[in-house]
Amino acid sequence: MNKIHPKKLLNSKWTALQPVAKQLHFIVTDVEYDEDGSVLTCMIESVMSKNKFPIQWRDLKDTACWAQGWQKN
Repeated sequence: MNKIHPKKLLNSKWTALQPVAKQLHFIVTDVEYDEDGSVLTCMIESVMSKNKFPIQWRDLKDTACWAQGWQKN
């Protein structure tokens, strides 16, 4: 399990272990919090194509799908 705190999501870098829309490398570009500090929405952006995708931030904790940082696959 990847360890990440919701407050440190913004601008974090991720590698998809299985391509998402033929893309592997992503950066978290937008995180919206509620007044209690819980994450409401999270957007990742492909580094190469600049396409943005919504994601549940807890999905990034799954080491079977995501690796922290930009890795070579």
